[in-house]
Formats: sequence, structure tokens, C-alpha cells
Amino acid sequence: MAEFDRAYWEERYHHQHAAHQRTPTPHLVAEVGDLAPGTALDAGCGEGADAIWLAARGWRVTAVDIADGALRRAREHAAAQGDEVAGRIEWVRADLAGWRPAEGHFDLVTSSYVHGAGEDLVARLAAAVAPGGTLLVVGHDPTDPHTAAAGAPATAHVTAEGMAAGLDPARWEAVVAETRSRSVTAPDGRRSTLHDAVLRARRRG
Repeated sequence: MAEFDRAYWEERYHHQHAAHQRTPTPHLVAEVGDLAPGTALDAGCGEGADAIWLAARGWRVTAVDIADGALRRAREHAAAQGDEVAGRIEWVRADLAGWRPAEGHFDLVTSSYVHGAGEDLVARLAAAVAPGGTLLVVGHDPTDPHTAAAGAPATAHVTAEGMAAGLDPARWEAVVAETRSRSVTAPDGRRSTLHDAVLRARRRG
């Protein structure tokens, strides 16, 4: 994850428009909406859209990001939702390249579009899931045209199959492991189709 160190993300959030990413990841909404609230870890939370969405539905969330700029905006967005939502979120600054969450602690561990989400990170996130809990990892598939056009390095991409292959089938049930497409609209009104790698797995009890 050397290409995406703290300085890179601080610079990006310094220049990025403050209204960026105010809606939750659509795959999170689709895959988690039917789960009973519990404890959740949002790894690579950015401006907090996913963490806030979870907290508004009763989850107690630990939200982690490398950039102080991202966390500052996330706290502001959460505060705008009121004390009840903001009070359910703990914001943590940490570098996911080496950070290790508490093992077996969370009912849900989710991570969306973390650049460099390779086998080591997925393994550490999986270890944090409690028995019976859910792991949801969403990344940029290698076929995604947007990241390819932007010249993103190979570490920006993952495959659902590759992530699933790192999970012990004796301990995990891969509920979803596939490439999905989604349409997005840029600030200038242009629409494009992106390709995401989506892994949802349940840890066996």
C-alpha cells in the first residue's frame, strides 16, 4: 500500500470537494440491510457514509481511516445526523497496511474500495469477525474502466474470487463472491459504469 500512504490521502482530502461520498456504498445497503444490528467495523471509512448509515440503523461502529482529513469530515457528517447517530460511532485513525483489529470482536466487518486490499488485509479483517458474523469487502475489479483510465496501479484492484480463496471453507461460507456493475454520475453529469469485486462471507459459529 506504499502508493497510498498517509500523505497521499491527506493531500487528496485536502483538495477534494467536501460533499464527496455522502451516500453509503450500494453493496453495503444491499448485503447488510437485512442483518440485525450489533457491533461493526468499517475499515477505510473515508468521509463516514457507510459508518453513519450503519449507526443510523442501530449498529455500534468502529470506523477507521488513515487520513485525519477524512475523519474530520466524517465527524462533521455524523454530527449533522444528531447525537444518537454520532454517539454510536468511534472514529480511529490508523494505517490499514499494518493495523490489526481485535480478533473475533465484530458482528460485521466491512471495507469498501480500500486501495491495496490484498490477502493480508482481508485475512486481518476476517480474523476480526465474531462467530456467526459477516465479512463484506468491496473493491475495484481489474476490469473496472474508471481505475484503469486513471492509471491506478495493480494494488488498487482485487477480485472476489481471489479474496474468497483466502478464507478457510471450514470456517467460512462465501455467500457472495462476484463482480458487479454499478452506474455513477460525475459532478459534470456524465454517467459511467464501474465494475466492483464483492465478497460477502459468513463466519461459521
